[in-house]
Amino acid sequence: MEPNSPIALAIPNKRESLQSHVRWGSRFVTVGGGAPVRVQSMTNTDTTDVIGTAIQVKELANAGSEMVRITVNTPEAAQAVPYIREQLDRMGIDVPLIGDFHFNGHRLLIDYPECAQTLSKYRINPGNVGKGDKHDKQFALMIEAAVRWNKPIRIGVNWGSLDQELLASMMDENSKRAAPWDAKPIMYEALITSAIGSAQRAQEIGLSANQIMLSCKVSGVQDLIAVYRELGQRCNYPLHLGLTEAGMGTKGTVASAAALSVLLQEGIGDTIRVSLTPAPGESRTQEVVIASEIIQALGLRTFVPSVTACPGCGRTTSTTFQELTKQIDDFLRAQMPVWRASFPGVENLKVAVMGCIVNGPGESKHADIGISLPGTGEAPAAPVFIDGEKAMTLRGDSIAAEFQAVVENYIQKRFGASAVTP
Repeated sequence: MEPNSPIALAIPNKRESLQSHVRWGSRFVTVGGGAPVRVQSMTNTDTTDVIGTAIQVKELANAGSEMVRITVNTPEAAQAVPYIREQLDRMGIDVPLIGDFHFNGHRLLIDYPECAQTLSKYRINPGNVGKGDKHDKQFALMIEAAVRWNKPIRIGVNWGSLDQELLASMMDENSKRAAPWDAKPIMYEALITSAIGSAQRAQEIGLSANQIMLSCKVSGVQDLIAVYRELGQRCNYPLHLGLTEAGMGTKGTVASAAALSVLLQEGIGDTIRVSLTPAPGESRTQEVVIASEIIQALGLRTFVPSVTACPGCGRTTSTTFQELTKQIDDFLRAQMPVWRASFPGVENLKVAVMGCIVNGPGESKHADIGISLPGTGEAPAAPVFIDGEKAMTLRGDSIAAEFQAVVENYIQKRFGASAVTP
């Protein structure tokens, strides 16, 4: 039975939010409003290690992180911030730096004005700004620093460090209800109340609404979805998404993709971070790659050329297509920091590396440039398709090297001309 209308592409309707700018020098990253969803990451170096931290920030920025957060937890760390910025500027890395403050942020922002001025944004956790009478005063001092230096902030609530006085108060109120809520909805409500209440207090102190972003991070997928759906309905501040302590490897990757994809598809979220625990020896940049892949897989943005490849089966006993896929994917990612400037639009390139004749030619025709390698029992020939047409057939032991050269040549011809000013 034929449908009444064509099947529509499910593009999310972006939640309306305020727009702000995170900046460093002439570099502006627009967040919220109609801006694209931004990728953020965080270093795991000791901030007092100026060179080591600057190098990791550079690696994260080159991998695609549009803002990088660093820990500012001691006077020594605060003193190091301007020198980290100086090193980054020398390396030509203009990514904005976000200062992550807990417990003593009010003192560090006051005592080290050069740090406060150098940072592009402050992350403030209202659960860690002081207890009792100190809470409001110390929170106010941090907001006053943001006002003084004209810096945006993220009020980042986390259920692992939630304001215990607020939670206890809400628990007491709940016990008086005729039908008390379960503990988890109270936790959700406390997260949202803390975030929105802190944002309203920041505005009362003098910070503009468009300089405030909120986050309510939890470590459960369904919990995160529930909290952000409600948070998104109750305010129009830009929202930062991320599972806190997502985990390691496939667990952290899958959990982050599951939670963030649901919310992003519903138009909720203005920046994201994948808080992935690196495996021993694994690069910190992996969290940036995964965050970018989530956004790109949803069709919201493109960051790097996509490489389509088959999973392999009994027809593809050769490992050649696996090796070539990895080689091409690694090559494209490694070149992107240079290509972004030289070949505008190259991130939209689609490459296919297929392992046998079943889907190989078809997938290769759908890509901008594709290759169908011979499978088990097939003739030792690899047809290459460019813009949907068969362009050549590669044979012999140097297929991988020849195909990479074909890809490079295609990129230069298709995307190089647009970079030339007439």
